Parts: sequence; C-alpha cells; structure tokens
Amino acid sequence: MIHVLPPEIARLIAAGEVVSRPLDVVRELVDNALDAGATRVEIEVEGGGLSLVRVRDNGSGIGAGSVELAAVRHATSKLEPVAGAVERVTTLGFRGEALWAAAQAGDLHLITRPADQVGASEVWAQGESVRVGRAAAPAGTTVTVRGLFARLPARLRTQATPAAEVREITALMGRYVLHHPGLHWRLGVDGEARLVHAPTDHRGAVASVYGPLNANRVLPVERPAHAAAGSSVGVRGVISRPELTRARRDRMHFSVNGRPVLAPPELERAVIEGYAELLPAGAAPLCVLDLKVAPGDHNPNVHPAKQVVALADLGGVAARVREAVAAALAQHPLARAAPALIAPPTPAETPRNGSFPALTLVGLYQNLYLLAQGEGDLWVVDAHAAHERALYERLTRELSAAPPVELAEPELLHLTPQQRAALHERAAELRGWGLEIEDFGAGLARLRTLPAALAALKVPRLHEQIVEGALGTGPDPRRDVLAALACAPALKAGMLDHGRGTLVLEALAACEHPWACPHGRPTTLRLSERDLAHAFGRRGVRDVARGRDATPDVAPKDTSSDAGRH
Repeated sequence: MIHVLPPEIARLIAAGEVVSRPLDVVRELVDNALDAGATRVEIEVEGGGLSLVRVRDNGSGIGAGSVELAAVRHATSKLEPVAGAVERVTTLGFRGEALWAAAQAGDLHLITRPADQVGASEVWAQGESVRVGRAAAPAGTTVTVRGLFARLPARLRTQATPAAEVREITALMGRYVLHHPGLHWRLGVDGEARLVHAPTDHRGAVASVYGPLNANRVLPVERPAHAAAGSSVGVRGVISRPELTRARRDRMHFSVNGRPVLAPPELERAVIEGYAELLPAGAAPLCVLDLKVAPGDHNPNVHPAKQVVALADLGGVAARVREAVAAALAQHPLARAAPALIAPPTPAETPRNGSFPALTLVGLYQNLYLLAQGEGDLWVVDAHAAHERALYERLTRELSAAPPVELAEPELLHLTPQQRAALHERAAELRGWGLEIEDFGAGLARLRTLPAALAALKVPRLHEQIVEGALGTGPDPRRDVLAALACAPALKAGMLDHGRGTLVLEALAACEHPWACPHGRPTTLRLSERDLAHAFGRRGVRDVARGRDATPDVAPKDTSSDAGRH
C-alpha cells in the first residue's frame, strides 16, 4: 500500500529537485520499474524526451486501493513511515517524489494493474491536479510524460538539444543494461530501436553495449560477501583483460546494491591497483562491477538524482574491490603480443615557425627527452609530445588535400548505443571531411569512405580508432580523431637516437603551434644559463642576460649586494 510520509520523515530525505531534464524522468521511471520487480523494461523517447517519455514494465503494478496517491508528493510504498527506515533503504526509489515531480514538469499519464487484479487503474496528473479512472491493460505499469516543461518556458529554453539529450539517455540505459543484464531491455528513439538487450550475463551485457569484440576480452569477477570471514561486501561483474585499455576511465562502471553510481576515485584506483604491473601507467580498463553492501552501510540520499552514494567504510570496500580484481586476473593466462616497431619521423618540409628558435641537439636523457641548446638557453624537449604535435599538424594539413578513399569492401563495425546516437547527430559533419559511416541497423554501422590522409596510416586498429574518436564524447570529433592517430605512431621511450632526435627538433620547429601536443601537454621546457649560474652561486662573467633573460620584462631583478661573489 502507498502511504504519505509524515513531514518529519519527508524532511530527512528531501535532497533537491528531482526533474530538471528528460534524462531525470527516464532515470526515475526506470528505477520504479526495477523496484516493481520487472523483468522487461521498455523506454520510448520522442523529441529528446521533451515531447514524450514513456516507460513500460511488467512489474507488480499499483493496486486500485492506493493508486490515487501515486502522484502525490512523498507518497511511497518503498519506505515505512518511521525514522529508522531512512537508514535501511533497500530500493532504488524511496522519496515518493518521482511521479509528483514529473507531473509538475509535464502531463503525466499512468496505467497500472497488479497481476491478481481485475481491470487496470488509470491516473492523469498535471501539477497538483490528479484524476483517477478505470481501464483495460496487461499486468504491469506504463507511465507516459508529455510536453515536458511546456508550462515552464524559462526551463524549456535552457534544455540541451534533442540529439544531445538522446545521447545522454542512451548512455544511461547502457549502464542499466550493464548492471541488470538478466532483464529484457529496449530503448526506442523517435520510433527507432536504439538499444535492445535480451537476458544474459555481464559478458552478454558488454556485448550489447560495447560490442562482441570487447565482450570476448573480459574476465568474470565473483567475490561474494562472507560474514564469517569478516567481509560484508560482495563484488561481482567483469573486468577487461590487460590488453583492452583506454586513456580515460569512461568505461569503468560501478553499482551499489543495484544502483548505477558515479564511483568515487578510491574505487577506480582500487580496480587499477588490482592489475598492478599488468596495466601500463595512465591506462584504464573496462569494468562492470556490482557491489553489494549492507543497507545500513550506505546512504543513497546524498545526491538529488541519487547518482552518488556515501559508503560507511569506503576504504574497506576499495580493499575488497582490489582483492576481487587481483583474484580474477590471477586465474587466467595473460600473455600479450609484442608491440610493432615504429618508424622514425619524417622531417617536415614546411617553413620554420618564426617564434620557435633554431635548436641544436646536445644529448638524450632517459631515451625520451632531448637536451638542446638555442638562443643561449638549455631546452628540454619531450620527444613523444613533439613528434605527436608534428604528426598532428601534418595530418591536419593533408586531411582535405585529396578526395576521400572509398573502401573496396565497406567494413561493418559494432557501435555502442551512445555511438549510434552521436552518429545521428554528426553524420553530415563527418562526411564534410571525408568520413562516411552508414547506420546498418542491429547495432552495426558500415564504414564506407575514409579521408585519404588517414587511409594509408600504419596504425593498429585504424578503423576502430577513427570511429571511436569520431563518435566519442568530445566536442570536436575531427580533432579527437587526428590527435589519437598522431599519438599512436609517435616515438615512445626507448626508440630515440641522435638522428631521430635531430629530425624531431626539425619537425617541431616547422609546426604552426609547436608549444604543446594536441592533448595539451607542453612539448618543451626552457632553462637560461643565468638561472643555472645563480643556482650554482656564480656571479660575474656568467651573470649576463642571454636568451630569455635578455628580454627586459622577464629579466630577474639586480642583486648588487652579491656582485662581489665569483
């Protein structure tokens, strides 16, 4: 039965606005479906969710005796009206604000029927106005919200574009699939199926969201809670093999008691530490981990959208995650293929950049840094960053220099639901610079043409990297693609010698923007002789402004009191 929470209980759980965008409506209605024990959840979105959001489930439904309270604020069947219940939340929803907030923001229509009830109940709600009727419907609940923010013009004007909102909704539903793989899921956008998943395990969920190639490279993790052993934290899911890594942590997914959450950095670090020396520095794996803790050991009421939860023993949970990851990796052979050798950089033929000095190589440090002199100063150049900048600018110049190359056999690629949403948003822009990706249905896309400058690159997983950058989350897909392709062949530690170092300096000097790599890291550090002289306590002949110090506005202040030292 639904009951209205008394004010003293409602105050304990009030955490701010529930619905500020269509994504919030989808999240709240899906949580309700899962709490109702649904095994099939279908989501429909039109106009980016502003025109329509509909969530249909086959869960337990709402009985006719309490359906009139469904859209009343702080009316809920998930929390007993006693103070202690707030400390023992076992459901995804519990505040009783979801349907009420949706009715405040749009027009709410609900049809619901428990399996043992004859006939269904129907609710229409708009603002504080609620009307109840009878209807015929299958067991379960269907909630429809139309005209979101139509009565709130200021809020409506500040909403994201429909394509951007669909991208976020698709990403959210992908996370629900990953953490609840045993259910039927379907997401439809403007009448088109964007994500379809049949019941399976975590590996199958990874296949639905990230494709079968990624699913074939994951390992199961199973570490149940053992109260007798002093551990009340259970960990289960999958982690990727060490060769499947990314520079970002955007494919590290966690849930706590079934709730997808934004994981604290401590949990992400725990996963990476579980790999120990198997994972290169700066790399992150793919992981889907479901954490099970005692209801009293977590607080899901610290964020309006419940995306963040507080854990009573975060250090202990992190230790359990680290242990589970290490144990899973220890059970499998993890030998890797040797990396391909990279050719030395080709010297640029473009004119030298006027702001960059002529540098003379004087030595190498740690097989990665170039020591050079120029304008009277000592320069330290990161060879990888410098080579990456040179390759990036060369690719940028060549990108539109020739017509795109049509692949003799168009390649079929698996797209994540989020990537498909990005493709619908960016297809025309990508074609403008020679990249044609055609939606092929069933989660697949056909790569038809490539820019000529990219088609000839000897880069591992070339097509996969191009599609991943073009359909990623960054605001400039062209830059993301070129930056990724420039990074892969750039010189790494151990590949340097004097000849290659000289070529890198020449290529960097010819760059239009030589001071940073395409990812924003500096390419050079500069140290004047005067700084060295002062550091060694020298004064006199070597205490002369040269290079950088010769510029009046950056020259150090006179220290005449030390002029007699030498």
